[in-house]
Amino acid sequence: MRWLALGLTLTALALGIGGVAFLHRGPTPTEGGALIVIRQGDALTTIGERLAQARVIRSRPLFRLWARATGLDRSIQPGEYRFDEATDVRAVVRKLARGTQRPGLTIPEGLTVREVAALLAEAGLGAEASFLCLADDPEFLLEAGVPGAQLEGYLFPDTYRLSPLMAPGEILGTMVRRFHERFSAAHYQRAAARGLSVNEVITLASIIEKETGRAEERAHIAGVFANRLRIGMRLQSDPTVIYGIPNFGGNLTRTHLREPTPYNTYVISGLPPGPIANPGLAAIEAALAPADVPDLYFVSKNDGSHAFSKTLAEHNRAVNRYQRRRR
Repeated sequence: MRWLALGLTLTALALGIGGVAFLHRGPTPTEGGALIVIRQGDALTTIGERLAQARVIRSRPLFRLWARATGLDRSIQPGEYRFDEATDVRAVVRKLARGTQRPGLTIPEGLTVREVAALLAEAGLGAEASFLCLADDPEFLLEAGVPGAQLEGYLFPDTYRLSPLMAPGEILGTMVRRFHERFSAAHYQRAAARGLSVNEVITLASIIEKETGRAEERAHIAGVFANRLRIGMRLQSDPTVIYGIPNFGGNLTRTHLREPTPYNTYVISGLPPGPIANPGLAAIEAALAPADVPDLYFVSKNDGSHAFSKTLAEHNRAVNRYQRRRR
């Protein structure tokens, strides 16, 4: 009975607060409406003060009481909010908890950190340099939980709702958190079973992502790379060479292939020191489950697909057919 009485009391209290909140409409905002800016970490008291000063609400205590009574105080989103007419406290709290609903920004698979930074800057979310200066900042990488020595590879491709009020570190940190959400415990287990670190998995996945855009080819290309790594054969991947060339002009030459850089897999053995792009989940899955194929070579057919070969002689014939004749 005691618990029943307590429940009825709390219900009555909530209904009472709700009734007062509904009746307690704010004054009409000044001409042109009121623009309220809420930043990440703003206290409920600070938000109430801001709303009252802009004539959106009359009672700061009622605003705080209703937000806490409904539990929406923990859901208030940072952003810019416009109020053009008198609104009751309940509607104000709901609006702040719903967020500004900015259009989603999609980060495609296979972009580099530099390309992501340019995309964020183009969307008006901050200066490109502000994002790039965090890419190799050890303090930021440690705080964000990046399992490598660089940010490349861990900005998970997805659609995000971001605000210009978010700091660059907060935006990039959101993408790294999405990576940790999608790279599950099962992925960690499969990586360990293959004797690969997370950074090695993401490095391999990034190469696969850059080598093909065809879903049906990813596991096959992963199988070719797995075969080469197993027998100690160099990966000889053009995208890794390109990644290691500052300000690459678009024309990959034989000189480039011979140039000794940490990312030139025509020169170095094994994987490069880190990812060359930010791979999507499908490329990560391929890296962890390569196809069981006999092939050691592949060459582009110039239509987005590749011809695969078991021997160098077969590969040379494919190169002659699809590349040299084209040139």
